[in-house]
Amino acid sequence: MSLDFGPAVALSCRECGARYDLGPSFACLECFGPLEAAYDFGTVTRAQIEAGPTNIWRYQPLLPVPADVASKRNMNPGWTKLVKADNLGKALGIRSLHVKDDSGNPTHSFKDRVVAIAVEAARNFGFHTLSCSSTGNLAGAVTAAAARAGLDACVFIPANLEQAKIAMARVFGGRLIGIDGTYDEVNRFCSELIGDPLGDKWGFVNVNLRPYYAEGSKTLAYEIAEQLGWRLPEQIVIPIASGSQLTKIDKGFKELIALGLVEDTPYKVFGAQALGCSPVSAAFKAGHDVVQPVKPDTIAKSLAIGNPADGPYVLDIARRTGGAVEDVTDAEIVEAIRLLASTEGIFAETAGGVTVGVLKKLVENGTLDPEAETVVLNTGDGLKTLDAVSDDAKPTAVIRPSLDAFRAI
Repeated sequence: MSLDFGPAVALSCRECGARYDLGPSFACLECFGPLEAAYDFGTVTRAQIEAGPTNIWRYQPLLPVPADVASKRNMNPGWTKLVKADNLGKALGIRSLHVKDDSGNPTHSFKDRVVAIAVEAARNFGFHTLSCSSTGNLAGAVTAAAARAGLDACVFIPANLEQAKIAMARVFGGRLIGIDGTYDEVNRFCSELIGDPLGDKWGFVNVNLRPYYAEGSKTLAYEIAEQLGWRLPEQIVIPIASGSQLTKIDKGFKELIALGLVEDTPYKVFGAQALGCSPVSAAFKAGHDVVQPVKPDTIAKSLAIGNPADGPYVLDIARRTGGAVEDVTDAEIVEAIRLLASTEGIFAETAGGVTVGVLKKLVENGTLDPEAETVVLNTGDGLKTLDAVSDDAKPTAVIRPSLDAFRAI
């Protein structure tokens, strides 16, 4: 089999540095640490990137995908809006604020980015079925991408997910299997299935394809920097589920610096969790390096991973950059969803409520500098989590169709 992963040349252990040939592997054989893609980039210029398509494939020279990836059948996610959020900034007392609104992707969440990279890895390895364990958004992204690529799909979710996310994952076809358990239990089951003949020739995007899949989150860093005029934000607030998105955004910023595409300026990374699933926040506040697993209990189901694989790396990045990890209650999440909607016209799902709620809290407790240029991520569409705001989902008033009736209210 001839493999083509573009500039990626190996898999490297994030713990011990051991290197392996590119393959469907996710754990180091020496120390069981996580594997990630390692590259030989060569020369990459701003002009080269700017001449590319208006989706993530403009960054093909920085991703583990072949040079002809843009011509293949995929969902072409990315190049979503970076919204200058002056109204929200004024409400929160932040001088310069942007919202990176990733709800504009094909299935309305950032997961389309990571799945697009995983599809190319699945093609490379000859897998016929695309699979995943999911808290909701990933299931829809996988079934949609599989349909577009002509692959089979079989995805696994906790059975109690939001109905809108279940419907989206199901409408694209494939098989949707609900598991009576938490996401962490679903993920363990998928890890077992990989070693079973039933899972032969299956590409689990966030398990055996994880080193490739995770690289898709770097494109958020690339886009933010390019959309800011090829510079890094001074502060960024990122939601934490597994923690992979945060670690890869940091990796993307560092790659841009190393390649000379942006100036090496300091930036602070802030992680955001819901209080009902906040093991990384708890570890950060306690000064610990180990993240203790928890049982999730929050409306922010897309972030409800009680044992986040990248938790320790999130702690390292937050501390290295001078950032922090904070959490907010479910009530604060709902308040933040409404604040973002009423100030900027952006309807965020509960994960976006977490990041905006944490942003507000960080300003109020003096942790985040209100004078520094700040980016906050909204990673999904509020239409997927309508239950969070359904208690107010009714007309302001109901009247007869007359001017007198309207004047009366």
